Amino acid sequence: MNIGLQPPGSFRPDDVVLLLKDVTGLVEERDVAVREKEIQAGRHYSENLPIEQVPSEAYLKVFHDLMETGCRRVALYTGALTRLVLSQYPNPVFISLVRAGVPCGVLMRRYARRELGRDIPHYGISIIRGKGFDQNALREILKRHPNSQLIFVDGWTGKGMIATQLQESCEAFNRENHTDVKPILAVLADPAHCTELYATREDFINPSCCLNSTICGLISRTVHNPCIIGADEFHGVRVYREFTGIDLTQFYLDSITAQFVPLQQEILSLYERRSSEDRTPDWSGMRAVRQIGETFGIHDINRIKPSIGETTRVLLRRVPDRVLVQSLNHPDLVHICLLAQEKGVPVVEYRDMPYLCCGLISNQKGADI
Repeated sequence: MNIGLQPPGSFRPDDVVLLLKDVTGLVEERDVAVREKEIQAGRHYSENLPIEQVPSEAYLKVFHDLMETGCRRVALYTGALTRLVLSQYPNPVFISLVRAGVPCGVLMRRYARRELGRDIPHYGISIIRGKGFDQNALREILKRHPNSQLIFVDGWTGKGMIATQLQESCEAFNRENHTDVKPILAVLADPAHCTELYATREDFINPSCCLNSTICGLISRTVHNPCIIGADEFHGVRVYREFTGIDLTQFYLDSITAQFVPLQQEILSLYERRSSEDRTPDWSGMRAVRQIGETFGIHDINRIKPSIGETTRVLLRRVPDRVLVQSLNHPDLVHICLLAQEKGVPVVEYRDMPYLCCGLISNQKGADI
């Protein structure tokens, strides 16, 4: 069994242990348009990777502007979420879902250690829609921490598909391994209303969603292709070492961390509010997605990607048909509008949804939209 990448690209080894196989040079990278057709024809998206593009100077400027305005909010939500998790689970292990969950998990570990004096183990493992999480990685964590409470961490929810996948994965894992792993999901933002552990249910802009590998330790999204991943190996990632000169991972993490102390009282206040309120999931995000599907004639909900985070990823690595926005002038949507403009994607104002924006993936089969 491989033991993960330590350090994995540009993440610091005391921040996270990634239980992943380095498949740099082994995994195929495909043009986005070609890859989209293959995915919609039935090839699983985890078998290869899109070619990752370097962000434009204009886009990077928007990112840095968002860092100026958004760091405090991310720090506030991180502190409140960490306190909420630790109040309910006294002996946790943080398991970040690679890729977007890792920066969130790193920040939660840092907050727990620096502000609460708690040294929480933190791992990153792969979860893939339609395949589930990496069972080899989870078995390794259980071997290392047999009596701990496993807390799965992600940055945000879209329509709730990862929450559903996590539940299905835990059920399958428990059947096969005679365990009782719970699908406990903690996120900064839960606009899908699908988990009890969240800091906000607003669809807010987290600057970490704006970039790909250069804000996630120079790693790709995860890969699971039997041609390069053995049955006893962890899921894989490509490491973009060629992007070292433009890597912003530590800049992002350190900028957020620096806000923990100044926000002590605000974090405590938000935590107390969350602790006292009813956080029962009602899955209203999925209902909104189905309504969008009916309105725009989209029968495959996998082509509907609600929330700022998911819309950004559609623009970065899929082939969008259009982007729906609550308001063309919303300040949190500047990077969405710029990406859409750079890629020639129409932006349509659509107010009848609980999300700030939603990306609609183009149908490569010629039906629907």
